[in-house]
Amino acid sequence: MLGRLRHVRLWDRQLPIWYDAEYRLPLTAFGKRTGLEPRRADLVAWYLLEWRWIARDNLRTPARVRYQDLARVHGEEYLESLTQRETLAQIFGVDPWDVPVDELMRTVRLGCGGTLAAAREALRRHGAAVNLMGGFHHAGPAHGSGLCAVNDIAVAVRALREDGFDGQVAILDLDAHPPDGTAACLRADPRVWIGSLSGSSSGSIAGVDETVLPPRAGDESYLLALDALVLRMPRPDFAVVLAGGDVLDGDHLGHLGLSLDGARQRDLRVARVLLGIPSVWLPGGGYHNDAWKVLTGTLIALLRHSRRPIRPGSDPMAARYMRLAKHLSGEGIVRRVAEIDLSDVEADLGLKPGPKTLLLGAYTSESVEFALYRFGLLAFLERRGYGQFRVEFGTATTGGERVAVFGRAEGIEHLLIDGVIERTTVGGEEMLYVHWLSLRDPRARFSERRPKLPGQEMPGLGLAREVTELLVMLAARLGLAGLAYNPAWFHTAYVARGGFRFLDPAAQGRFEALERDLGHLSLALVSQALAEGRVLMNGEPFEWKAELMVYRAAGAPDDRGAVEAERDRVAFTLAGEAGGGREGDPPAPRGV
Repeated sequence: MLGRLRHVRLWDRQLPIWYDAEYRLPLTAFGKRTGLEPRRADLVAWYLLEWRWIARDNLRTPARVRYQDLARVHGEEYLESLTQRETLAQIFGVDPWDVPVDELMRTVRLGCGGTLAAAREALRRHGAAVNLMGGFHHAGPAHGSGLCAVNDIAVAVRALREDGFDGQVAILDLDAHPPDGTAACLRADPRVWIGSLSGSSSGSIAGVDETVLPPRAGDESYLLALDALVLRMPRPDFAVVLAGGDVLDGDHLGHLGLSLDGARQRDLRVARVLLGIPSVWLPGGGYHNDAWKVLTGTLIALLRHSRRPIRPGSDPMAARYMRLAKHLSGEGIVRRVAEIDLSDVEADLGLKPGPKTLLLGAYTSESVEFALYRFGLLAFLERRGYGQFRVEFGTATTGGERVAVFGRAEGIEHLLIDGVIERTTVGGEEMLYVHWLSLRDPRARFSERRPKLPGQEMPGLGLAREVTELLVMLAARLGLAGLAYNPAWFHTAYVARGGFRFLDPAAQGRFEALERDLGHLSLALVSQALAEGRVLMNGEPFEWKAELMVYRAAGAPDDRGAVEAERDRVAFTLAGEAGGGREGDPPAPRGV
């Protein structure tokens, strides 16, 4: 085990952290297939700010890396190919039509620029620096793969050499996948040592001190192997650490089986060894719901050298939205009906005074559009190629109030968000009820990679989480007990399972049993099988019914006993199912 340092100040409250809201990849269905949380950098920054681990002064804004810097590592022919949709689609495992080239390359270059800036700052301050996006270790000199278009590690090292730095470099790659691209990019540099601790290997990589652990190695075996690897590392003058988030047990693409505490101990041990040495820390891969917690833990290890766990039940997006809502409320942006002067509005054609159309009697279309802007949804849609947004209200024939958001692309106006909501009583409580909600990407297409789900007319926007948080916030602003809806399909219940639960405890129990018994299959396959009546409950055909799911501001009722009794009573199988595997899923790209 690594020796314990004594009498050394381990806190680094001035830790510089590179972050940008545009670190989120502008791809709509990317996260669903790979398990990658596209908001990881956002969630980490929001959590650290919310719980005051950092101040805003810690955050640095990256600049796009220059092509001159990229060209020191990658051939110009390859760099030119990155301006083509087909090349980027292959690297990121999506369909070419789903690639907004300029915006995707902006994210890639921002991430690479953040790593380079962090490297220079680490040398200047003789300490650690962090980039919340980076670790693209599969990109080689003339190719990209595994979600890695350019190799930011190699770009940073080569730039430092160009700056005049000639010291020993150590790259400690603790991602669950081996650094094949990094080794190829830096093979000619004799003063670069690369150490890797992974859970998979495609064969020995020249120039890499590689340790491959067995599947589900777990905390103890992993940490012992880490101790041995670090002892073999030459003392560096500059270090890069890939603190991969794909080491967690249950990760979609990594198989090392670590706990969150095990990942934190990994970072603490490495931080002690590198104390006082210039180092850049990068997130690498992470294909698990808790991957953001690994990266958050990395920063807590560097900031305070603490094993304090992430607060249970933490939801950084919800916390941020509520904070922004309070800020907007203070400015009177989202206004209640009593605050609106109806006499200042004239009819569009007749120029006569007339009442505004208000959503739920409280919100103007301008206030809704501003909220969509303020919470970042319009910025994402703009990166997808939409603009000139327009919000429209109306009354639905089925009851409730309709809200629609339109955006223009290539001279055509498209309906992007369409929903019907109303205030009503659910289970004896007044709630905001969502009759239906459609998030649509009219220019996208279904494919083998992105199969059509039951009830879908067109692919979605990838904004379900954000829109749900806005609706929850809206319910709270109206003084309602929560949010409710009837999921017509299994997949519409599945995506909301984090904060919502079925009103009927028996329905909740059956839903949890479905997750338990059919979780080895793809979401698309399970939802389609339920729609077609091919799922059996206790050997009999099971019919999916649209039953109420609710989100309560005050939390779930104390009925776990009834939920667990029903969950344990039933068992689900797929008619004709032959073994495991995630049927129906196309091969996912190899992880970062």
